[in-house]
Amino acid sequence: MRCYANQLPNYLNKGLASFYLVFGEEPFQQGECVLAIRNAAKQQGFDEVIKFALLPGFDWQELSAQYNSMSLFSARTLIEFDFNEQKVPTQGVAVLKSLAEQVNPDVVVIFKGLGAGQDVQRTAWFKALEPKGLFVPCYALTGRHLERWFDDECKRLKLAISPQAKRALLIATEGNLLATHQELEKLSLLFGKQPVDEQQLLVGLLNQSKFDIFDLNTGLLTGNPKQIIKVLNKLASDNVEPASILWTLQNQARTLLGVKTLWQTGTSLPDAFKKHNVWKNQQAITQQALDRLTLEQIKQLLVMMADFDSAYKEARITAPYQALAHIALAFATPITMPLPINQSEHV
Repeated sequence: MRCYANQLPNYLNKGLASFYLVFGEEPFQQGECVLAIRNAAKQQGFDEVIKFALLPGFDWQELSAQYNSMSLFSARTLIEFDFNEQKVPTQGVAVLKSLAEQVNPDVVVIFKGLGAGQDVQRTAWFKALEPKGLFVPCYALTGRHLERWFDDECKRLKLAISPQAKRALLIATEGNLLATHQELEKLSLLFGKQPVDEQQLLVGLLNQSKFDIFDLNTGLLTGNPKQIIKVLNKLASDNVEPASILWTLQNQARTLLGVKTLWQTGTSLPDAFKKHNVWKNQQAITQQALDRLTLEQIKQLLVMMADFDSAYKEARITAPYQALAHIALAFATPITMPLPINQSEHV
């Protein structure tokens, strides 16, 4: 069964599914969905949480054993499994299909990954799990869907924002739900239930670090190492959440991968830009990046980001800004050194 992110609360109120497949390219929605499932599970006695991440050499039998074993700490267990942009090997397919064949009522599993396309949905393991669970695709929001999400956030925060202020904020954040969400929460704290107009919004935005994040886009696409490091130094000094920086890197890499794949398979570049919502004022510098980076290099960027994401979430990384600089510089020039995870933090 399938439901969209905004429909998930209604499904959770009706009861828990055995499996949740939370897939898509929008990390903020995905994170919110996983949190909602986790909270609903906790309310129903799923107190123990076990997390797995698919990395090279992963032992699939460990997942199988955890799913089928009795918990030592709780009567019920929640398992979170992150695919980390990795393909499922033959052994993994067999294990995932076995979970669907022998459902454990005392275990709920959240599977999460970045791809929600037909290539994922047509796999044997996906076809086995979906009928026994709930598929929650988290697509990037644009147009009326983005505006509807914005209105729902304002309603939740009891925030009265003018149409002009709404338009200005959506233009400023360019579809970054995390940045938009953070700005709305700040406005809620500052103004409460008082109306917020465009002038009040723009005054609050003038020196916000998120614009440095958007400045980072220019450095990434033009391949300018000096600008990349300058912006990252500013973000680090402002203590900008590394997850926000990672979102920018992931968003650019996924866009480049999608556009380049279409372009190399015969789609015209303007049509590829339109398909992946590349703004007109970004198309020239996006083409610079497309000319500079090969498909394999772009895929390697996404692998590095997945490794960073896993290490950061599991508190295994002591220098997040240095590691993010390593990834960002790889947009400008090939880097063969491994991702720095255990060095002192300094950009």
